[in-house]
Amino acid sequence: MPTNWQSQAFSPADALKPIRSGMNLFLHGTSATPTPLLEALVARPDLENVTIYHLHLCGPVPFAKPDLHQRFHSVSLFTGPALRQPIAQGWADFIPIFLSDIPRLIYSGQLKIDAVLLQLSPPDTHDYCTLGTAVEAARAAVDTVPILIAEINDRMPRTHGNSLVKFNRLTSFIHTNRPLIETPVEPPTDVETRIGELVAALVEDGSTLQLGIGGIPDAVLSRLNNKHDLGIHTEMFSDGVINLVEAGVITNKRKEIHAGRIVTSFVIGTQRLFDFVNDNPFVEFHPCDRTNDTALIRLNDKVVAINSALQIDLTGQVSADSLGHRIYSGIGGQVDFIHGAALSKGGKPIIALPSTAAQGTLSRIVAELAPGSGVVTTRGHIHWVVTEYGAVNLHGLMLRQRGEALISLAHPDYRGDLRKRLQDLRHFAM
Repeated sequence: MPTNWQSQAFSPADALKPIRSGMNLFLHGTSATPTPLLEALVARPDLENVTIYHLHLCGPVPFAKPDLHQRFHSVSLFTGPALRQPIAQGWADFIPIFLSDIPRLIYSGQLKIDAVLLQLSPPDTHDYCTLGTAVEAARAAVDTVPILIAEINDRMPRTHGNSLVKFNRLTSFIHTNRPLIETPVEPPTDVETRIGELVAALVEDGSTLQLGIGGIPDAVLSRLNNKHDLGIHTEMFSDGVINLVEAGVITNKRKEIHAGRIVTSFVIGTQRLFDFVNDNPFVEFHPCDRTNDTALIRLNDKVVAINSALQIDLTGQVSADSLGHRIYSGIGGQVDFIHGAALSKGGKPIIALPSTAAQGTLSRIVAELAPGSGVVTTRGHIHWVVTEYGAVNLHGLMLRQRGEALISLAHPDYRGDLRKRLQDLRHFAM
């Protein structure tokens, strides 16, 4: 460990002195968002024309305030609630891209970055910090960008895998001791519970799971206690995995890639999750061009990829990143894992979603996607679709069969209109 490293810490304002107007920054994301550095950044009255590239951010996002958009320009590679309105207003931008492709943008120099703002765990006896709860694309930024400015947080978990950052690589750093931003676990709704039951029934012993955060993934996980030797190879996970590890259900024994280890790129959840990954060799963090590499995903048998959607049309086109022209999130890793699971021996790519939105006033299964909606998973990639009304496999079905199968998953109040639309669109006799 560096001798008395804490005494070398800067104030946030001094740590940011290498940042100049006109620079392009990369910002560490999710639970590793370095909030004190962001607050100090926007407090610099001299800065203007600063572009900030980032994925999903947790906690306050001060540069997204309307009065700052002329000084700080946000570019989301995967966005969240704080940036949806700025993107819609034209104050911020969005890059649609597979999560697996983001590191290549950085390594190639296509995405030109001058400095990186990070949140790291403290250095160990070998002078290594770690990227903590989020390796994702930050690995590529750390490897290629000359200026690294870090928040070293005593409470950032020390994580295993490809997560190391040499202490002497840091241009400057601040020292904090603050809780990480938590994302509370909400109890699943009745609809999510039913979807969880249906998806869990598709999971076989020895399956390798990819799943995210939210009511449906949690509902699935809570119903897997009767399974054996499950594995995890995912871009992210949350608290729901911990109970299955403790129960001996998740062992990773049958995986071909990183056998015996949970593999992820980042985590989002509560302090219980942060404690679980802290110095835990059972969990390996890798950059998203590895976790989401289809060529690696397919090498594990029985990959079950569980993803969500905003809308699905009657041909099987999935919109997951936008509501019409309004950007909601991002492409993320959905296609990476849907295709990887499809190529896996015995794999099951699953899109799971409630049949309705807006308290039942809108059907998520539609004759055609809302104008402007992005097709994330194509009708060529789609396999299993699950709502609270059932589970169907669309792979290899004709358009008529797909439409009928999807209508069976819609809320009963919308099925009549969907049948008529299917007949009108495809000229089928119903």
